[in-house]
Amino acid sequence: MFSPDLGSRKPIYEQLVDQFKEMIIHDVLKVNEQIPSVRQLAKVTSINPNTIQKAYRELERQGYVCTISGRGNFVCEKIRKVDQEKVDHLKREIQKCVSELLFMGLDKEELLQLIEKTYETTKGEKNDDKG
Repeated sequence: MFSPDLGSRKPIYEQLVDQFKEMIIHDVLKVNEQIPSVRQLAKVTSINPNTIQKAYRELERQGYVCTISGRGNFVCEKIRKVDQEKVDHLKREIQKCVSELLFMGLDKEELLQLIEKTYETTKGEKNDDKG
């Protein structure tokens, strides 16, 4: 399920956060699905429970995970808190990448196809569903 890269400079808790977010975004973990308890995940991965707890707190802070007292941690229905600073940062990153791709000769149609493909892959849509 989770495989931290021990050679990475990125802290293990951040790697866990990123892996959970990927799984949530790509619907591997479904809305309202319970995620493993800290103890369960620590046992399976041999990651320190304090590290896992730190990752879970961060996921909750970002709105990906909700804690229900006495029941555990669950994937939130929608990300409640939009981190506007992060959204703005990602938009600037996209603008830089698009500018570089255009400079390298990618035309508008190829760029739009790339965006459409990325959207379909992320949201799980298929071309057959479009009318």
